[in-house]
Amino acid sequence: MLASLAIRDVVLIERLDLSFGPGLTVLTGETGAGKSILLDSLGLACGMRAEAGMVRLGQSQCSVAAGFLPPEGHPAFSLLADQEIEPEEMLVLRRVVQADGRSRAFVNDQPVAVALLRRLAATLVEVQGQHDQVGLADPATHAGLLDAFGGLEPRRQAVATAWRAWRDAERALTEARAAIAAAQRDEEFLRHAVEELSALAPEEGEEEELSRERQRLQQGERRNETIATAMSELQPRDRRRGGPGDALRGAARALERLPAPNEEAQPILTHLAIAQDALAEAETLLERLLQEGGPDPRRLEQLEDRLFGLRAAGRKHGVPVVELPALLASLKERLGALDAGTGRVAALEATAKAARAAYLAAGQALSEARREAAGRLEAALAKELPPLKLDRARFVVEVAAREESGWAADGLDRVTFLVSTNPGQAPGRLEKIASGGELSRLMLALKVVLARGSPVPTLIFDEVDAGIGGATAAAVGDRLARVAERLQVLVVTHSPQVAARGAQQLRVAKRLKGERAATLVEPLDKRERREEIARMLAGERVTDAARAAADSLLTGGLL
Repeated sequence: MLASLAIRDVVLIERLDLSFGPGLTVLTGETGAGKSILLDSLGLACGMRAEAGMVRLGQSQCSVAAGFLPPEGHPAFSLLADQEIEPEEMLVLRRVVQADGRSRAFVNDQPVAVALLRRLAATLVEVQGQHDQVGLADPATHAGLLDAFGGLEPRRQAVATAWRAWRDAERALTEARAAIAAAQRDEEFLRHAVEELSALAPEEGEEEELSRERQRLQQGERRNETIATAMSELQPRDRRRGGPGDALRGAARALERLPAPNEEAQPILTHLAIAQDALAEAETLLERLLQEGGPDPRRLEQLEDRLFGLRAAGRKHGVPVVELPALLASLKERLGALDAGTGRVAALEATAKAARAAYLAAGQALSEARREAAGRLEAALAKELPPLKLDRARFVVEVAAREESGWAADGLDRVTFLVSTNPGQAPGRLEKIASGGELSRLMLALKVVLARGSPVPTLIFDEVDAGIGGATAAAVGDRLARVAERLQVLVVTHSPQVAARGAQQLRVAKRLKGERAATLVEPLDKRERREEIARMLAGERVTDAARAAADSLLTGGLL
């Protein structure tokens, strides 16, 4: 329910904090006192359009905060969870409007989009005004209202489930047909590509492995070339150019020809001998390395042919080499879908046909139940209308079959509430036939009948008693009180008969504050209520007779 409303600097309201309880709360006051400002303020907190003109003159901004206490399991909690907003005991919708018309929205002090305020508010409060019965005037809501009255939610859910299953089956069938059509257009390419890639047979991770082996083989080739170069320096093929061994031996022979004694040459000869031995050892080691062999040149050639072939295929198909195995699998799947497509489509067609039949059966069962519930709703409304000065009105619930193109998750029907307010008049859409006051009372009658299944815990009626009085106004008050037994109801009224039925009464008044007018709202105690209702009965001059009449209304008497 709506628990509180805090208003700051909205038009004529400087500061106002209101608390609301369950049951029926009535707001009374003279015309022009500012009752509409209260509703506009609440609408602002509920995400309605913000205008710069709502900011009180001389102020930079205005704000409104509406505090709600949703019952356990209320849809508002799901919306909060979707937005990752931590739920609290009180749900506070707040709106701040700058003097230039820009606004900000908050839920439990967390900034949110205005659209979220509207979505939350739609689950929490419903305003019915002389020109604002959106819920009743919008035919899109009529099927839901009828289903709520008839207790048809399980059937409606079964239809929605069957609808989704049918849609899913049709979507799968459409996709399969499109895939086959595309495959048929590309059949020649597919078969050639599959044949080519199958012959190539790319494997997962093959390119990386081939690259590593290629690098190893290339390094082996460079090793052998280096060893061969070193050996050629030690053992040149050109015998005319002696190698280092020949040079060492020649030097030794030359020294040995020195005349005796040649003691000074002996150390040199020793070193030359050592050098010859070391050189011979180096030659032996190099020959051994060469004899051990290196990479097979044919293996490197084969490896490079494979690697370049994979890369050429990748370029041809516009994918990295690593994706070639997946591409081959995909092309095979498409080709397989083409080959097996007829059988798959036939199976999906059968599934879609069965799903359509299941949806149709569930929809027809709901349609039959709706027609039965429509008769009961018409009968229930017929009992409520005469006391509301709508005795000549005829309320009709039209359950009309849609064309197949119009079938939807809510069933096969188009449910429309129609009304005729005069004998001989053909029933028509509510907003075109009923006046503002008639439409408000029709809404009230519907709420009386549908209160048990209402998903919205708070209802607000703006002057539902406009243009009526006496017994009709008393009937309106009685029905408001009946609805308030199950839902929280707030009503703006000029009728003493309606005001007297309230569990709580707030008086809206305009006072001069300095040189400015200001709107004030005062909760009334028992004595003040008596005076206010007497004023509503008598006008400016409250008489003892008016007070006695007020006492009669407050104690449940009739005027």
